[in-house]
Amino acid sequence: MTTPTVLFSEDDDALRFATAQALELAGFTVQSFNRAEALLASITGVFDGVIVSDIRMPGMDGLELLAAVRSIDPGIPLILVTGHGDVPLAVKALKDGAYDFLSKPFAIDHLTSSVERAIEHRTLQIENRRLRAAADLGDARDPLLGTSIAMARLRASIRQLAAADVDVLIEGETGVGKEVVAAQIHRFSKRAGRPFIAVNCAAWVDSSFEVELFGHASEAVAHHRSARRGMIAASSGGTLLLDEIDSLPLAMQARLLRVIEEREVQPLGAERPEAVNLRVIATSKSDLEQAARAGTFRLDLVHRLATTRLRVPALRERGDDIRLLFDVFVEEAKEQFGKPDFAVPAEHLASLRLHDWPGNIRELRNRAFALVLHDGENGGAQEEAADDLKSRVALYEAALIKEALLRSDGRVGEAIKRLGLPRKTFYDKVSRLGIDITALRRPDLKEPMR
Repeated sequence: MTTPTVLFSEDDDALRFATAQALELAGFTVQSFNRAEALLASITGVFDGVIVSDIRMPGMDGLELLAAVRSIDPGIPLILVTGHGDVPLAVKALKDGAYDFLSKPFAIDHLTSSVERAIEHRTLQIENRRLRAAADLGDARDPLLGTSIAMARLRASIRQLAAADVDVLIEGETGVGKEVVAAQIHRFSKRAGRPFIAVNCAAWVDSSFEVELFGHASEAVAHHRSARRGMIAASSGGTLLLDEIDSLPLAMQARLLRVIEEREVQPLGAERPEAVNLRVIATSKSDLEQAARAGTFRLDLVHRLATTRLRVPALRERGDDIRLLFDVFVEEAKEQFGKPDFAVPAEHLASLRLHDWPGNIRELRNRAFALVLHDGENGGAQEEAADDLKSRVALYEAALIKEALLRSDGRVGEAIKRLGLPRKTFYDKVSRLGIDITALRRPDLKEPMR
């Protein structure tokens, strides 16, 4: 790593020499100038350091330097040094974008402390820009961000499975991104130009789900004269994703087994089945063999689904990816909530690797959004405060509900659909968990929340 650079401008030769020497002893690389114009000319490319300048100087003064620096890059921290009579000017300069100011005479440790904070701020800012650029590139090419070995292996497996055109069982904890992995397998397969139909098996509530999945013949369902094509038939030629298949009741598992074995679907009330050409991808957050032994999942369906298995790593297994993803989510939240100047408090960054993230990427995204929404005040600290199982489950439920509301831009109806909850259950949980729905509503959303 290179030593942080400080550009220092001061027209008093003795003071310039003494201050530069003190900063070098504190561990900084210092370039000193007796004129602000010379300092400004030395800024080329992306400057990752800090500027310290006196206000009163011949030629370009410190305030003019501030304006010129901000025109190059408004993120470069500039610390002003001022005489006692210029304090009002320095205060105004803070409002205009200066990072800090010191009044003469000042203790050198006050200057080094201010420079250290400014360096840390600038380093984080540049890193966030880099990550944002990587995220933009990732959005265009691959939504599975991460540089860890686990993610490199996952991306390689996705490419191999995409080419094989076999059924896949994707396993992993809640919130690791199994549906994203399934979408990537479809995207890189020869079926990419055909439908990708995702079925949320956890949303099964009553017979209406069966109708949506299998479709029905004309007049086979009350109040529906016309036939309806189900989601399975609609996916023919493409990929059918059975998301969270471990949530399906046994009766529905039996009907799906026939679809997977015979590659045909029979709509409700239809006289004969319809052939379908599809690839089946299923996801599960639990061990299906264990569920089969417990009698809650059909063993023959496990064998049919698990032609090929793919495990998505938990977030705690991904090392530095945690910080990368967190910074991407913070940038996303800053944009959504209109807080471009928000900076993550250092204590929150330090705690990222200490938490085991049972909710994985969903929980991490929730933490980032809560932190930005509440301006860094207890934005997720409560999640670390509770160790007992009941409290952690409640916190995780709240995190999922908040995430669904955020992803739905505050539209309660859409959030309920994402969660697969009955409306009454949703509102009961919101009340019990103390969730403020209005705080999660996008400011420019005109549609009233229901």
